[in-house]
Amino acid sequence: MIFGRVKPLDAILATAEKKSLHRTLGWFQLTLFGIGCVIGTGIFVLTAAGAQKAGPGLMLAFAIAGAICIVAALCYAEIAAMVPVAGSAYTYTYATMGELLAWTVGWALILEYAVAASAVAVGWSGFFSGTILTEFLGVQLPPALSGAPLALGGVAGGFINLPAVIISLLITWLLMIGTTESARVNAVLVTIKVTALVAFIAITLTSAYFDPDRFNPFLPAGVFGGFGTGVGAVGAAATIFFAYVGFDAVSTAAEETKDPQRNVPIGLIGSLLFCTVFYIVVAAGAIGTVGGQPIMGPNGVPFPAGSEELARQCATYAADKLPLVCSNEALAHVLRQIGWSGVGNAVGLAAMLALPSVMLILMFGQTRIFFVMSRDGLLPDVLSKVHPKWKTPYIVTAATGIAVAIAAAFLPVGRLADIANAGTLYAFMMVAIAVMILRRTAPDRKRSFRTPALGLLGPATIIGCIFLFFNLPLDAMLVLPIWGVVGLVIYFAYSRGASHQGRGIVEVPENDPLDPPVPGVH
Repeated sequence: MIFGRVKPLDAILATAEKKSLHRTLGWFQLTLFGIGCVIGTGIFVLTAAGAQKAGPGLMLAFAIAGAICIVAALCYAEIAAMVPVAGSAYTYTYATMGELLAWTVGWALILEYAVAASAVAVGWSGFFSGTILTEFLGVQLPPALSGAPLALGGVAGGFINLPAVIISLLITWLLMIGTTESARVNAVLVTIKVTALVAFIAITLTSAYFDPDRFNPFLPAGVFGGFGTGVGAVGAAATIFFAYVGFDAVSTAAEETKDPQRNVPIGLIGSLLFCTVFYIVVAAGAIGTVGGQPIMGPNGVPFPAGSEELARQCATYAADKLPLVCSNEALAHVLRQIGWSGVGNAVGLAAMLALPSVMLILMFGQTRIFFVMSRDGLLPDVLSKVHPKWKTPYIVTAATGIAVAIAAAFLPVGRLADIANAGTLYAFMMVAIAVMILRRTAPDRKRSFRTPALGLLGPATIIGCIFLFFNLPLDAMLVLPIWGVVGLVIYFAYSRGASHQGRGIVEVPENDPLDPPVPGVH
């Protein structure tokens, strides 16, 4: 039965009740926390890919993705406050819809975290190669060592993205030996990111190069590019949804928030609105100064971002005339094109410094999901075996790091973001369903935050997630069900028989040996 083996909510909540959480956060702290979590990979890395899909309509795409994130965030907040334990959407699904669907969510989250980390690694590689090697050191890394072959084909000789591989393995090593981030370091990185983007906005919007005519046509590929094409404003929104992932960290702080009924929605909506407006203004500055029209194919449809065809077209441009959509470091590229090379290099340096911390959070989240699924018996214990000296799950961390490095070596950032978004959208949809189910099955449970107008916002979240999913490129849409089929084979071959819930073992761990060192990781 699909809704069988529902894990008792009392057992899950007992874990949370063992941890004393003090309510110290106000709406301002939550809003700043959300801004720090959200601003990162997407705006630095995916601006070029989004412009290739939608042109100036990238601005509308940010608004669409942000609106869907806001309704999803409110659903996420209620259940995160109600079930504040490890496992994220996997745990919530286990408590409401049973083990089989929980397995599919956990399996999707594994894909999401690993592929998202690979996307960040590829984005970091672009800034490292362009800013550090070329601009600062005057060294040009050969295309064979800096280009993904599945993006460039034989056009520019791409063989492997070596910097992406190196940073992936370095972060893996740091996680294995137990290196953590402090809130102080995170605050510094957030300040660097926001300062760089504010400088970018100020320079581009006041530049003599800014020309409103560059926004015409605003929607060269239309609002809907067509099923499976991944282009148009909605197709771009499906890709740059990646730029908003991280907002759920605000909802996980609900149990530590003063007056959560008031402050959690302010923090969620405030941070998402700020980031959405910020993203739109950044996109306006980039497009208004150097243009952001996509490179069209012979059929009048933009070449797919990260495709061999687009790479062939980009290779025909001189370096100083390279369009925005061809750049691996879009924002730094814009500033260099308009004579602000020094600030452009600073923006590239800011992104290069900030992105590894995002990778660390994503890869830690990956091990977190593995650990919780292993604790439930759905994955072998060896996968979360803790190293006697480092006190980290070194086996699964090493396996994750190798998988991340392989994906980063051979795939472009746009495709990786699309694949990661497929898993994220599925997880967010299941969270909305779980919230609505718990309202019916556990109406009297304590809720420090209740989603307003759930009857409207719950279905809106589900529809919004499905809507974006079906506007991803066809190959990205197909990855999730194929990955899901592999997961189901593993579930019925091993996990179903090994499940603690299926064997009648309900454990309430005294302490979680993998308490997250980074705020917001769950």
